[in-house]
Amino acid sequence: MFRYIALAWDDTLPSAETMPRRLALQLLASSAWETAFLRPGLHVLVAGAAPGINEVYPLQDEQGVVLGKLFRLGDLTQASPRPVVLDARDSDAIVRSGGRALVRDYWGRHISFLRGPSGGFHVLRDPSGTLPCFLMHFEGVAIVFSWLEEVLATMPGLPRPTVNADAVAAQLVFGELGSRETALRGITQVLQGEVVPLGGSAEPGALLWNAIEQAQLAPVEDLAEATEALRHTVRACAQAWAGCYDSILFRLSGGVDSSILLSCLARGLTPARVTCINYHSPGIDSDERCYARLAAARAQRELIECERIAGFRLESILHAAPTPTPGNHVGRMGSAQMDAELAAAHGASAMFTGGGGDQLFFEFRHCWPAADYLCLRGLDRGFAAAAMDAARLGQMSVWRAMRLAVADRLHGRASTQAAPRSGNLFTEAAVAQATQGNRFRHPALQPDGCLPIGKRTQARQLMYPMNYYDPFEREAAPEMLNPLLSQPLVELCLRIPTYVLTQGGRGRALARRAFAAELPPEIATRRSKGGMEEHIRAVLLDNLDFAQGLLLDGELVRRGLIDRARAEALLCGEPATLASRAGEVHTSLAIEAWLRHWPSDQVQGPAA
Repeated sequence: MFRYIALAWDDTLPSAETMPRRLALQLLASSAWETAFLRPGLHVLVAGAAPGINEVYPLQDEQGVVLGKLFRLGDLTQASPRPVVLDARDSDAIVRSGGRALVRDYWGRHISFLRGPSGGFHVLRDPSGTLPCFLMHFEGVAIVFSWLEEVLATMPGLPRPTVNADAVAAQLVFGELGSRETALRGITQVLQGEVVPLGGSAEPGALLWNAIEQAQLAPVEDLAEATEALRHTVRACAQAWAGCYDSILFRLSGGVDSSILLSCLARGLTPARVTCINYHSPGIDSDERCYARLAAARAQRELIECERIAGFRLESILHAAPTPTPGNHVGRMGSAQMDAELAAAHGASAMFTGGGGDQLFFEFRHCWPAADYLCLRGLDRGFAAAAMDAARLGQMSVWRAMRLAVADRLHGRASTQAAPRSGNLFTEAAVAQATQGNRFRHPALQPDGCLPIGKRTQARQLMYPMNYYDPFEREAAPEMLNPLLSQPLVELCLRIPTYVLTQGGRGRALARRAFAAELPPEIATRRSKGGMEEHIRAVLLDNLDFAQGLLLDGELVRRGLIDRARAEALLCGEPATLASRAGEVHTSLAIEAWLRHWPSDQVQGPAA
């Protein structure tokens, strides 16, 4: 489990070094930690570094250090990427550009600490955002870290964080936070592609990369060019990542995304040993073994079929690692433990998934591509074909698709504010608290829309990195890797218009076309999409007593964010009604369990 902690201070103040030295000694008392960089004003420590997987890349002339895994963008055309060594010329280019050269010429997963042009150091999070990056301050020291649990355990003198109530309301109502704020006061996150000054500098942070700007670059509209570029980039990214590992577990659902990814790692295409795992459970959409078998057979890879643990106990969510924002346990119910056990049995240090494919390849059942075409190309002779494709995609008449496209062109673009989740457990007060001043909106989402609605939706969905750490299994878990969210691939798909990504009226149409020869026909033409809804419902119904006890007299009710009467009626009502709202209940349970980690304040909910 790779993690890092950096301590930065103003080295112009003679007394400022005392506290960071004390904190560093606490870390170095554990054999897990070692110094990666130490200069006046900055001490960077790492744990779990491994050659070829997560490394330390020193910059020349003591100008900083890069942590994680780097690939050169120019090596995407190479069969085997060269190991990266940052020589004097590379180091100078990175520092002189304020980190822009690192974002422009490299990709991977990395966190960088760079000397600033006016003194002091900066931290830069790479555009994929794979490695978490959080920042807090304590007695003149900026503490940058990836894993909060270890910070609290190894630095006992730090004050216990308290809850940012507005952020909790925003996550309950809208979902994952997109701003720099987290759900803990005093802890902020560094966003994807953002560089932030450390120590005594008063400079503001800046986004060197964001999905909105990438989507505004010159579009790739030619179908043949887009098809070839997508096929090459998916293969290059997948094989570059696979080249880091000797043995890989591969979560194979049998859907289009995971099957495409596996086709790039078929026997003979990478020296890594790839073992596929398919999780299944009873239900019409929860058992995709027939598709997984086809994909594994085509790729000539071993497939292990695992039934999700039916008796999963929700009490385990109370023992998840403390994190700066609430997580969600649903995707790990009954699989996190098996992932860890299988990784140990197969000597696999990584788990590959097809995560991110929905937003990357555009699996949105809506007529937005017609509106995008009209916005970018105007009312030319190609609009009718685009409208027909969009109508098939959104399952509506072509005339309605045309009307909606024209209405969007005349009356505005996609809103910068996310819509509340479906459901009615949260209160009106929670919505009001969550929406104040757009505090939790990503800073790249400006009030005036600069992209057509479909592309803007896709870009916004790509602004939320997927979880890197497993809060349940911790160090026992394999490293989670989602190659489809690699920076070169994200940048390419953001430049391909939605009407090209869905040409023919199907979600993922371009991806299906690009890999038609590598996929079994049953998967390439598959229209159904698997899930685990039945398993989610079954777990909730089996743990109803626990859910009632946790929610009805919990912090969310006390803070006035959940309506107790409605929650009680739902949890004590008809099983069929509860089953249809299982996702909403699990979300509330995850946030409630997270709140139990932190000191309770004196906030009281509204009087009944």
